[in-house]
Amino acid sequence: MTFKQKIKSHYQNLLSEKINELRFMISDLAQDAQNDAKGSAGDKHETALSMMHLEQEKLNQKLAEIIGQKNSIDKIDADAIHARVALGSLVQTNEMLFYISTALPKITIDNKTIIAVSPESPLGSQLLGKSVGDEITINNNRFHIKTIE
Repeated sequence: MTFKQKIKSHYQNLLSEKINELRFMISDLAQDAQNDAKGSAGDKHETALSMMHLEQEKLNQKLAEIIGQKNSIDKIDADAIHARVALGSLVQTNEMLFYISTALPKITIDNKTIIAVSPESPLGSQLLGKSVGDEITINNNRFHIKTIE
């Protein structure tokens, strides 16, 4: 497995775990609401039920967001080698290693720290289309592109 494939696989697993976790939480809330509906009545009950529904809506929104991120990662061809920075590129700069995909938590694989950057982010949008040797500056930090995979 190549380094890029390891990164993609790690993020896919991370997102799958989050999706499963959120689905479990949503299911638990639905079950709690159903059980609560059977045994209670009155204003306190209505308030508790409303709070559960609001929480369920928040979790559903978060689930949709994470499913979108997973779909973005799934579409990336981890075998593609890029001459210019594009979606799926692994960009080594003088400062950091960036994976152009979607905004995700920083990870460490093979003792290397990888930061997943969305192409729509300020950093990602500046990196897109750049080649080895190019430089960009973000928040007074200068990034010199050493390699692109």
